[in-house]
Amino acid sequence: MSLLMDDRGVALVALGRALQDAAYTFTTITPETHRHVLARAESAGQLEARSLRDVFGWSRPFASGLLPARLSEHARAAGVLVPEGALLRSTVRFSSLKGHLFVHSAYPTHAEDAVFFGPDTYRFCNYLADEAQRAPRFERAVDIGCGSGAGGIIAAPHAARVVLTDVNQAALRLAQVNTVLAGVERRVELVESDVLASVSGPIDLVVANPPYMVDPTSRAYRSGGGSFGEALAVRIARESLARLEPGGRLMLYTGAAFVDGVDTFLDAVRGVCDEARAEWHYRELDPDVFGEEIAQNDAYASVERIAAVALTATTVR
Repeated sequence: MSLLMDDRGVALVALGRALQDAAYTFTTITPETHRHVLARAESAGQLEARSLRDVFGWSRPFASGLLPARLSEHARAAGVLVPEGALLRSTVRFSSLKGHLFVHSAYPTHAEDAVFFGPDTYRFCNYLADEAQRAPRFERAVDIGCGSGAGGIIAAPHAARVVLTDVNQAALRLAQVNTVLAGVERRVELVESDVLASVSGPIDLVVANPPYMVDPTSRAYRSGGGSFGEALAVRIARESLARLEPGGRLMLYTGAAFVDGVDTFLDAVRGVCDEARAEWHYRELDPDVFGEEIAQNDAYASVERIAAVALTATTVR
């Protein structure tokens, strides 16, 4: 489907372009590190924003006169400014990645329909860029659970057409804005879909960075289901390998919980790849992510570590 961008979406594109013109950049970090940075500023009495990075990166409250008139006009037209006492706060952030600017949800991302962006996004896109150097050009790529659309946008130079899918309409709206900011909107289709259920037609590349945590509140952008958050990633692997054209490729980034030295995601997905008779390789990209979850979440009582991993699988021609 093609989403009709409303006036707020147009204004959000204008805001992003104005930030690009202002040479704005920001690297989004983990929520825990973000919390520490804001707490440090608050304890020093310096929480109020003093720069564009404070407003649209650090999600700090700011005085109405801080933004240049043009940025303020675009932000208000986009409906992304909310009052916080006598100050204002932006409901979105803008992050830099590989020369692009991506809009996503502001910190903290507690809402059910929050659109997350963080270190996983950077690792995912670095993995895609690395794999793409060794891959052929694809005709039609699908980014499953696209969120901000970062994966599909980074994959876009290597595919004639790109489909961005998500169950979250808020994600699809922001992803559409990001395709325009990246200049790839003419080659991108947006589809509200649970994995590939609503995607028709041939597919020869699937990229995915699904949620992989056990989330007590079952937020869609965070909860992966299963014993340790692995269920959705396993499902994506199974359904993608069943749909890919001969010689098609799956590039899946996710998290793997280790119990007694055993990679529980690899244990679950190995049979899926073998059953599909796919050629596949698997690598650990970061040995220790979301370590705070092991201390705070009872579901991880038996887990030694959570690693960031990548599965690349190619269907037999």
